[in-house]
Amino acid sequence: MLDNNLIQSTSSWPFVEIRKLLKDRKDIIKAKNKIIFQTGYGPSGLPHIGTFGEVARTSMMINALKHIQNIDHELITFSDDMDGLRKVPENIPNDEILKNNLGKSLTNIPDPFGKYKSFGEHNNEMLKEFLKKFNFQFTFKSSTTNYKDGTFNNSLLRVLEKYDEIMNIILPTLREERRKTYCPFLPICPETGKVLEIPLISKDIKKGTLIFKKDDKKFETNILDGNCKLQWKVDWAMRWFTFDVDFEMYGKDLTESAILSSKICRVLGKTPPNGFAYELFLDEKGEKISKSKGNGISIEQWLRYASPESLSLYMYPNPKRAKKLYSEVVPKTVDDYLSLIEKFPTQKEKDQILNPVWHVHNGTPPKEKIFMPFSMLLNLVGSSNANNKEILWKFINKFHKEIKPKDHPILNGLTEYAINYFKDKVEPNKKFKIPNIEEKKSLKNLIAQLKQLDQNLKPEDIQTIVYSVGKENGYDKNLRDWFKLIYQVIFGEEDGPRLGFFISFFGLKETIELINGKIK
Repeated sequence: MLDNNLIQSTSSWPFVEIRKLLKDRKDIIKAKNKIIFQTGYGPSGLPHIGTFGEVARTSMMINALKHIQNIDHELITFSDDMDGLRKVPENIPNDEILKNNLGKSLTNIPDPFGKYKSFGEHNNEMLKEFLKKFNFQFTFKSSTTNYKDGTFNNSLLRVLEKYDEIMNIILPTLREERRKTYCPFLPICPETGKVLEIPLISKDIKKGTLIFKKDDKKFETNILDGNCKLQWKVDWAMRWFTFDVDFEMYGKDLTESAILSSKICRVLGKTPPNGFAYELFLDEKGEKISKSKGNGISIEQWLRYASPESLSLYMYPNPKRAKKLYSEVVPKTVDDYLSLIEKFPTQKEKDQILNPVWHVHNGTPPKEKIFMPFSMLLNLVGSSNANNKEILWKFINKFHKEIKPKDHPILNGLTEYAINYFKDKVEPNKKFKIPNIEEKKSLKNLIAQLKQLDQNLKPEDIQTIVYSVGKENGYDKNLRDWFKLIYQVIFGEEDGPRLGFFISFFGLKETIELINGKIK
């Protein structure tokens, strides 16, 4: 168990937020003896990493809670799958199906992938499958199911009862034209299945019915059992009210919505949950990643290139600072993960809690000697022409006979990830330099020096030799150009690993052969 003084003083943000939650909602939590966490998911497109981030970060807080207080808790992952589809996502096959069903609830649209009953169900199942890979403990709830099975009925009647007060909160935030037609209730058209946004004529609180104007005709609907749904800000508040939510984090772009929903929640009769506004994820152009655009990097892509743990690591640091999220951040994140894993056993307990891998692995990170960074492994894939992990392991064992895949699961996983990443992201972008006469002369001098070296020479000493050759061949004023030349010739890139380390691992003979092959 962690020292209590340490728990109460650490600046690790999951502990900070949990301490705040327990203080702010002390009486509420005590009364029900349970804490309810919630995350939201809009299944209008394929699940993306931003969605995962909410669950991962909330789960880190729950893990911190377990070290502070033994109390019942639940994480609700809620899907807004009753929302009407407004536009067709860019990364969906058979998009004609979606084009022909715009305006309908996501669970009332055929699945363009042909796997499930509806588009909403397909995306829900993808999310659940993914979250289960991480062993997250969560309760999945569907908007469609909760509306139709009566879960929300009492809350909907409460919204109708407090209709005027809610309108007084919402209307001042809308443009004048929008105010004329706004209604918190959206009826589901019995003929088309579309979610209708139409003017309200009258309401009957006792009967729980509403009369709308549709195509110059009166249209009556009962608000219960899935005949209508709420506009999203009211819906969000209603959800907090229904499930008695204590905590929910959300993107910074929803801050104003959270303020409004909090006011509505109070009108309904409950204290709104503690919130946590995180900064948004950006693509390589600095634009917000979007489910509909499919920009940034997908969940499936990250897991092709790196471990689930590295993705969790990416989510931990500085959640209130914007981060770029695209495929090129993967290698650095993996190397950061490896470095933190290696550092963890030697740290004091107070520093271990501040180490992100403590939160990634719920306090018990794996123990494994890290033989090489991911960036080095990528270069090894390229230089050895390895196209599967078995070949790569044979090459690794050529220099480290004592290590075996079963004893080094992290490294074993990295071999497959490195091959995938190299094939997809590195190899297509390589631009090998053809050296001129003078550059060939310099590289031949390097080969001559390498031939004279002892096989057991330390990487630092090899690095010194490479430096010396560069100085002797006219690069004394700008050694960066010397290393850039080597990288461009043998790796097809402008930078790379420390050459002393690479040559030591790759082998002197093999490096000589590699350079010779490039300068013929």
